[in-house]
Amino acid sequence: MAKGRELKGRIKSVENTRKITRTMEMVATSKMKRAVDRVSAAKPYARALGDVIASLYNPELAERFPLLRQPEKVTRAALVLLTSNRGLAGAFNANLIKEARTTLAKLEGQGIAVELHVVGKKGLGYFRYIGRDVAVQRTDITDKPSAADAASLVDSLMTRFVAGELDAVYVIGSRFNSVLSTPPTTERVLPVEPPATKGAQKDYLLYPSAEEILTELLPSYVRNAVYRALVETAAAEQAARRTAMKNATDNAGEMLTLLRRTYNRARQAQITQEIAEIVGGAAALQG
Repeated sequence: MAKGRELKGRIKSVENTRKITRTMEMVATSKMKRAVDRVSAAKPYARALGDVIASLYNPELAERFPLLRQPEKVTRAALVLLTSNRGLAGAFNANLIKEARTTLAKLEGQGIAVELHVVGKKGLGYFRYIGRDVAVQRTDITDKPSAADAASLVDSLMTRFVAGELDAVYVIGSRFNSVLSTPPTTERVLPVEPPATKGAQKDYLLYPSAEEILTELLPSYVRNAVYRALVETAAAEQAARRTAMKNATDNAGEMLTLLRRTYNRARQAQITQEIAEIVGGAAALQG
């Protein structure tokens, strides 16, 4: 009955694993719901900022704002990669790292010097492994990012962009379209590209002047772009983890069915063998 005991041990192990993956699936579902709420809450503010900037923008005014400066040639750029601190999320981090490698190769192929800023232990671990220099390492941003986190990431980059030390800043994260659609994307946040106006422009009564309003709004617009990338990536992480844990739970269920069937067959074969031995022994005694 050694095989039967071995099968019972495996069945117990798979049952325990299924309990863990099912619990993790439920936790990820709960976290994903809250993360999606943060994504939805960030969109109206971003749209309002974009509408105001688009309405105030004109080429003459733009010449006085360094954040709107469009360099003739990009020679120095910063790339901010957003990944997670934890695994068990399927191909989520691998896809983001692949997008970062593709973007790095593309920019460096154009002769651009790129410095890498990595958020999350998974991305940091990969680039350490391949020996790539990382200018900034951040593992303190959780799966509930705040506006302060976004500001801490991009404020120093804005200062360097205004000083002419950088010509462009890119952010790589996941765009949360739906639970099943979270593609990795690369977005240029600096220099600011004035949002395109849709439909009739709103007639704003400005106080103080448009120049003073843009002075305040442009940094907020850049911070908000980074904040949206953070919250969408956090929501995509939980969606990926939920899917991965659901698949693991389903696979564990299928494995349990197979193991139990194998155990029952082995037990049945043993019982049949024991009956045959008893019958054979009784026949030998009678003979």
